[in-house]
Amino acid sequence: MSALPCAGAVTERVFTPAEANSALPEVREAAERLVALRRRMRALDDEQRTAVTAIGGNGVGYAAGDLNAAQGELRELAEEVAACVEELTELGVEVKDLDAGLVDFPAVRGGERVLLCWRVGEDEVAWWHGLEDGFAGRRRIDWSE
Repeated sequence: MSALPCAGAVTERVFTPAEANSALPEVREAAERLVALRRRMRALDDEQRTAVTAIGGNGVGYAAGDLNAAQGELRELAEEVAACVEELTELGVEVKDLDAGLVDFPAVRGGERVLLCWRVGEDEVAWWHGLEDGFAGRRRIDWSE
């Protein structure tokens, strides 16, 4: 693990491709959990919209208690999502997309800062992009350690 100084004397972890892949088991676990939590949150949100619409109509089959329970679960899920993001941040990665489980590992390529890119479902950290390029600018990792 190497460190690159940032503004304000804050040290940020910088990964080589090998280090990113070594960290991947922990990152994968948290990112997969994050994706599952976000999926449940979207489902609950859809259920709430349906309940609000039904209650506003004739209310058949729904009660205000259903909405309160869903809101409570949404709050709990939001706390769990925040904990996953914090865990990933502590591992040194930047969370880019909660729903896709997309994360970037800060790195240096040819003396320039870049990001190694991985998302849930990929077997390894095999892509990189410039700081401003984002996911659309991903390229295969083409340098050795």
